[in-house]
Amino acid sequence: MTSLSTHVLDLYHGTPARNVQIDIYFNQQFLFTMETDESGRCTPTQPNKLFEKGTYELVFHLDAYFHSKGVPLSACPFLTTIPVRFSIQDDGHYHIPLLVTPWSYQVYRGS
Repeated sequence: MTSLSTHVLDLYHGTPARNVQIDIYFNQQFLFTMETDESGRCTPTQPNKLFEKGTYELVFHLDAYFHSKGVPLSACPFLTTIPVRFSIQDDGHYHIPLLVTPWSYQVYRGS
């Protein structure tokens, strides 16, 4: 069985990033929207469906998150959304951590 999770850490404030909206796509088709919890984590599930092999994309809406935190951004923030495209090729757990500031990010496959 294949599972997927993500974790967003706000390095600007030194806290988990809660209430970050994340859109998920499969082979460029929108599936659903989810949101991180108070620990900055999110485990997406597809109703009555497993994650199958193919290309996925998580789109993290960071402009709304940092705006809600009162970060003084210009009228045109540097990072508005962060798309992370990856492929699932075998069964297992796929964990996608995202470390963010209003001006930078790092993503990797975690465990």
